[in-house]
Amino acid sequence: MPGILCEHCTAVCCRYIALPIDKPMTTKDFDDVRWYLLHEGVMVFVEDGDWYISVATSCRHLRADHMCGIYETRPRICRDYTTENCDYHSGDYNWQFHFSCPEHLDEYLRMHPPLSARKGAKTKRGRTGLRIKLPNRRKRAAKATDYVAATSDIRGVPLPVLRLPFSQ
Repeated sequence: MPGILCEHCTAVCCRYIALPIDKPMTTKDFDDVRWYLLHEGVMVFVEDGDWYISVATSCRHLRADHMCGIYETRPRICRDYTTENCDYHSGDYNWQFHFSCPEHLDEYLRMHPPLSARKGAKTKRGRTGLRIKLPNRRKRAAKATDYVAATSDIRGVPLPVLRLPFSQ
């Protein structure tokens, strides 16, 4: 590709922010994640076991030509960003899970119920004061379920199709 890669891009990396969040463990935690997903432009994803919230919002210094309006004084996070992991260049994300609506999270929870919702789940307080799961002596095979029947949100906007690694 001749020239600078950014000359060909529409500045995908400047149109969202992604921040790490605590891994949800309880029903309450997952209800909080569900609340995030009820908001437009919000997604949650899991990458390398870490949970992130992503908010679709453009940088206020992104120019109409998709270039940075404060390039010389841009923040460190922008300076550290390289084309090695570029959204335009790679196009392939290493998400283990990606939730763009509450229905996607509901499907995930059918296969991975939170600790507080598991029948007979035994917990104890660890040294840190956090609850830890004790091993379950009887293991049950995970049952595959159908995708959520909802194909659109309350306003009729089509929902994205969920593709999880365990549903092939």
